[in-house]
Amino acid sequence: MNLFSTGLSGTNLERGGSHNLRVTLQAIRLNAPITKVELAEITGLTPPSMTNITRKLLLDGLIIETGRRRGERGQPAMELAINADGAFSVGINIDRDHITMVALDFLGGVRARIVEEIAFAMPEQVADFFTRNLEAIRASGVVDMDRIAGVGVAMPDDFGRVDLPLRPSDFGIWETFDLRKLFAAHSLDVFIENDASAAAIGEFQFGHGQTAQTFLYVLISAGLGGGLVIDGHPVRGASGRSGEIGFLPIGKARRSAVNLQDVVSLSGLFAHLAAAGHRDISVAGLHELKGAIAKEALVWTERAADLLCEPLLVINAAIDPEAVFIGGRLPAKLVDSLVDRLAVNIRHRGASLPSRAPVLRAALAEDAAAMGAAILPFSSRFLPSRAALMKTEA
Repeated sequence: MNLFSTGLSGTNLERGGSHNLRVTLQAIRLNAPITKVELAEITGLTPPSMTNITRKLLLDGLIIETGRRRGERGQPAMELAINADGAFSVGINIDRDHITMVALDFLGGVRARIVEEIAFAMPEQVADFFTRNLEAIRASGVVDMDRIAGVGVAMPDDFGRVDLPLRPSDFGIWETFDLRKLFAAHSLDVFIENDASAAAIGEFQFGHGQTAQTFLYVLISAGLGGGLVIDGHPVRGASGRSGEIGFLPIGKARRSAVNLQDVVSLSGLFAHLAAAGHRDISVAGLHELKGAIAKEALVWTERAADLLCEPLLVINAAIDPEAVFIGGRLPAKLVDSLVDRLAVNIRHRGASLPSRAPVLRAALAEDAAAMGAAILPFSSRFLPSRAALMKTEA
């Protein structure tokens, strides 16, 4: 059996107990079904320590015994796996054109998913959406509400400040609004993250992150964002703004637009289609484009690939990622077209670079930010992190 560790190791340092529980949980998640002997091997913990840890995890209902391994000499060892019903989490992605909410089990399975196409939702609309749908999830019985680890919220930075088309004049209220107030009435721990960073976290835990430990996730939504994962750790930067490629300026000689996301975004795509005479197209309608509209959408992918090429070349030179993943609400067909054009551009324009990471369609796309948001409570309570060994709170 090939054991997958991603650098997992236990410790005898202070706070090591909590860290060792988290490391063991992650090792089980990545390698289940797995025995205690194998867990001790990949974590570096002693067999007695592993026995104590797994006993506690079993009592807490976070793992289960799946049966004894057959076909080996001696007493067959008991195999362990994550209990999908051991914990649950809710993730909500608030964007300028929609709100998405998911409920995940402890294995990352989606137990509930709700999407509403709401343009520039105001705080009271978000509060109503969350309360109404949380009650629907509770009534459905698909989630044990007593085992919810918390609610994660993913939304773009500068949510109320960026001047996208059709933005209401009072939308700036989001810049001073206390987001936690929206969820205070539900007695749930709240974790807030930038939507692109949340999407990168989701991709790392449940997508291509199983094979790529260092990557950039490019999130194409109403705006454009990027989430960076380095050596298996999400990186936000000194001011929490790493990966914000959408704000990169565009040279005036090349485009009338000011920033990259003015073109490379759903807003930019819709503006491009409208300028070509194709108005009133929805996100759902993008999946069914035909004829002249489809051709015009492909023209947009060429422009987007042209503008994205240089920032991605810089990322290749500065970060040396294993891959660049492109996801978001852009239909798969258009993502694939964008990826193909980027591959050609990067090959020609980046010929002098010693390393060029492949650009791929993300495994998690449309719901990546919501799923990444739902992982935040799990990360805080159950998953290993560098902060788990710090004396100060993460």
